[in-house]
Amino acid sequence: MVNRIQHLQRSFEKNKLDGYLIADETNILYFTGFLGAYRLLVPEEGDGVLYVYGTNYEAAKEMARNCTVELLQRGEDADKRLATKARKLKLRNIGFSSLEVSAYDRLRRALGGIKLTSASQLIWDLRKAKDAFEIACMRKAAELTDVAAKRAAEVLKPGIHEYEVAAEAEYAMRKLGSEGTPPTFDTSVASGPRSAFPHGGCTSKRVRKGELIQFDIGARCCGYASDLTRTFLIGKPTPKQRKIYEIVKEAQEKAFQTIRHGVKARQVDAVARTWIKKHGFGANFPHGLGHGVGLEVHEPPTLNTVSKDILNTGNVVTDEPGIYILGYGGIRIEDTVLVKKDGAERLTKAPYAMTVS
Repeated sequence: MVNRIQHLQRSFEKNKLDGYLIADETNILYFTGFLGAYRLLVPEEGDGVLYVYGTNYEAAKEMARNCTVELLQRGEDADKRLATKARKLKLRNIGFSSLEVSAYDRLRRALGGIKLTSASQLIWDLRKAKDAFEIACMRKAAELTDVAAKRAAEVLKPGIHEYEVAAEAEYAMRKLGSEGTPPTFDTSVASGPRSAFPHGGCTSKRVRKGELIQFDIGARCCGYASDLTRTFLIGKPTPKQRKIYEIVKEAQEKAFQTIRHGVKARQVDAVARTWIKKHGFGANFPHGLGHGVGLEVHEPPTLNTVSKDILNTGNVVTDEPGIYILGYGGIRIEDTVLVKKDGAERLTKAPYAMTVS
């Protein structure tokens, strides 16, 4: 595993830090390859110190990389323990990515004269650009997501519950190795008027012939996520349904052709948004074009009208324009896309066919 802790340490001098505290489990996973620790303290030089409670201690000793593992006892004052280590390491200014207010206050009191500095951007600067290992994981996750989309199309029939479609799709990708859906991202199967809700979830509603069915799912491989949306329909689409679908599909393709290293993220959003607005549906595209994907299904960079991000080689983002009409239905087409120097590559490749039977 690449020693990402060393990459983080290289940013300390520029930011006037001599240590860094990581409390978020996802960030700890990124740096150590282990999920289930309490805190990771990174000094200016040498390995990080990973604090773990007894339940996960033996697993951490076996699985965690680029760090020493220390056992926290139940009932122990973990902040005092961490502060003692910080003083032993002669740290003076510790950066951190995120802490709850109460946790920040407790730790600040325990540290005494040692300064705590918010510096989350240091981690995002590393996480936004995926390395070869991460991209390989995300390719696999995308393949599994494609399997789920295929299965969803196969089982769709009049009368099936939305939650049944979700269950079949998730089971199909689980059987082939998915670790499940990404945290905070439940599979969405929203049919009929509910498809007008961008995050419609899934309910006990039964799918009907002729109505739009928005299917949104993601898989995980080695912790890394994918994200895909397809819009299905049982039967023959009406002229209006077909028209809206083609507008969204063309908007997605135009945005995809714009994605490459060095392009402003808001410029990519503008390409899709301008196309949809040109066809009279500008008010029906309420969300940004996309977002970064990695260990989390929503992370930087963001692709929307106010984004200040510039796309770089190794970013993995979504391309997901949509048109949503309340009381009628909605259409979104989404792929997970790898940013390259001279263009982009779709990692998700499920067919775009609207009609499933």
